[in-house]
Amino acid sequence: MGRRLQEQTMPIAPASTATPSPALVRALRRVLRPLVRLMLAHGITYTYVCEMLKALFVDIADKDFRIGHTPPTDSRVSLVSGVHRKEVSRLRQEMAADTEIAPTVVSLGAQLVAVWLSSPQYLDDSGQPKPLARFVSEGGDASFEALVAGVNSDIRPRVVLDEWLRLGVVHFDDQKQVCLNTEAFVPAAGFDEKAFFLGHHLHDHVAAAASNLIGASKPFLERSVHYDALSHESIALLVKQSEQLGMTALLALNKSAMKLEKSDAASTEPHQRMTFGIYFYTEPTAPVATPSTELQGVHHV
Repeated sequence: MGRRLQEQTMPIAPASTATPSPALVRALRRVLRPLVRLMLAHGITYTYVCEMLKALFVDIADKDFRIGHTPPTDSRVSLVSGVHRKEVSRLRQEMAADTEIAPTVVSLGAQLVAVWLSSPQYLDDSGQPKPLARFVSEGGDASFEALVAGVNSDIRPRVVLDEWLRLGVVHFDDQKQVCLNTEAFVPAAGFDEKAFFLGHHLHDHVAAAASNLIGASKPFLERSVHYDALSHESIALLVKQSEQLGMTALLALNKSAMKLEKSDAASTEPHQRMTFGIYFYTEPTAPVATPSTELQGVHHV
């Protein structure tokens, strides 16, 4: 995302003399609170996170804050990141072979779900995913076996089905047809799979907000509605409405993206990825809070 822009337009103050914005520090503390809670719940301590953050500071200072296209020296990375130069050399070597690998069920599952939600033979008259017969002998082209074979013929449909049942992506109806849990864009079970989506979704949401705040490129869409004086009954109604409207938006965008990806396959231009997400969160209002309403739009530059 805009790395060449960042190289040319992002001013860098030396880590030892930079004075962070108090407003930004408060925002970061708020962002980090649920992540620290998650880490402590899974035994990830402050000492472990310090080492992880040190490596991240070095990696980002190395790759995202270059002058031109020349790799920076250890001294420059140390100046930008605040990490000691001796540590910079070690960490850069360790991170050279570090790559993110999505669990197999995630990479294959995303393709299968996208096809199921966008291909006419797998949709009913209202555009919703149809229950599928398990085998081609029962449902022909509109079967779960045909769906899997159409995406990856090297994977046995039974293996995918068993894994999806375990993760809560699908279930059987009374006729023993395979039904997609349309709310299961993130698996209902499977820790590694849910952890992958945690990183994917939060990264892209935070990356959009951070880019808007930095002002290095055209603002990304980032909007939300806030109310803080609602009853439990009202929250329940809003949860239901948000699920219905959110799924409608996700299904429509998925169908468009699938069609566009096919037409873009012949393009020689570099490919780009995109993420469009929906979320809903609620918690008790602090006693000192004042009822308010806010509609947040994109950050303008």
